[in-house]
Amino acid sequence: MARTGRIILAAVALLVPAGLSQAQAAPEAPAAAESLKVMSWNMWHGGSQVTDGRAKQLAVIEKHAPDVIALQETSSDNAKWLGEQLGWDYYQAGADLGFVSRHPITWKSPKPNSGAAGAGVRVTTPGGQEVEIWNAHLGYTPYGPYDACYDGMTNDELMAREEQSGRTPQAQALAKKLESKIAAADSVPVLLTGDFNTPSHLDWTAATKASHCGYEVQWPVTKIFEEAGLKDSFRVANPDPGAVPGNTWSPVYPKHEGSTGDPEPQDRIDFVDYAGSKLQVTDSRTIVEGDPAPVPDHGGNAWPSDHAGVMTTFGVTP
Repeated sequence: MARTGRIILAAVALLVPAGLSQAQAAPEAPAAAESLKVMSWNMWHGGSQVTDGRAKQLAVIEKHAPDVIALQETSSDNAKWLGEQLGWDYYQAGADLGFVSRHPITWKSPKPNSGAAGAGVRVTTPGGQEVEIWNAHLGYTPYGPYDACYDGMTNDELMAREEQSGRTPQAQALAKKLESKIAAADSVPVLLTGDFNTPSHLDWTAATKASHCGYEVQWPVTKIFEEAGLKDSFRVANPDPGAVPGNTWSPVYPKHEGSTGDPEPQDRIDFVDYAGSKLQVTDSRTIVEGDPAPVPDHGGNAWPSDHAGVMTTFGVTP
């Protein structure tokens, strides 16, 4: 036995490059990055606006296979219903916001008070990495693109109206709430998803004025989140807003009254923002099924919402 062992050791030594010890010859491979697919989706009054809306929600989830979905307009029980149907963890955070997750939810924020904009959860990936995900649905009226495109307001008037809508103070409050979490995001990554009910300053640029009624606007909500340290994952993956607008509002409102009226401003108002060095954006795209008929002929649509969904795939490194 001793002689056989010496032969084996000699053979191993021949495989080791000169100058390396046997311990150095076989370094431990770095852990592979996990994939985490996060979707933000406005459910259009809980799926009630199209025939068999909730069954169609399940079909979308089965097809696109998100890992975590942050929901808005849940009509008090849509997150609970989806979680129970899928056998996933869920958090029904009041009447509006919710989450469903194929990964365990290990922490839930308190349910937001009336008027508060956000709720959050922590999920744990199969590799053991915690990720904190916040979800927001900001004030919807007055709506900036209408003020610009229909009423021709000045930029100063647009800023005042953003404040009036509640979106600006909601964003400021949410950025303040997330401040310490974003500071620690290299340990526990942080995401902020939601229907912000405003376009992005990254989209209404000098280069895209022709697509936005001749305006260049520094929309405040997205600026607030950017200055807080969050990155817009869709624009990380698709940096040219002229080439890839990524509009999420609205697949069923090509015109202001659906199929009639003035052209509806088409904009990207749904977001997946993030912070933390452990997240790398590998893909981000909008999701709509089929070719939805406009309102009021939308009842049979395969797509059960008036917003497009937005889904970002992240690589998660330990």
